[in-house]
Amino acid sequence: MTWKAEIDGGRCMASGMCAGIAPDLFVLDDERARPLSEEVPEEERVLDVADSCPAMAITIVDGDATVVGPRP
Repeated sequence: MTWKAEIDGGRCMASGMCAGIAPDLFVLDDERARPLSEEVPEEERVLDVADSCPAMAITIVDGDATVVGPRP
């Protein structure tokens, strides 16, 4: 199973944390970050990306649409 990465473009401030932690999964595109693919692997570093976003703009959801990241 895979997770889905969602980035709130209104909140993203293009800090580059996501692309720095997982450059094979996230990229800075002009003034915003975006996932290279909507689906991301179920990996600890994906949760680290969501946890590290200073704008809290990244949400990771599982197949049941349950939010798994950022962690509380």
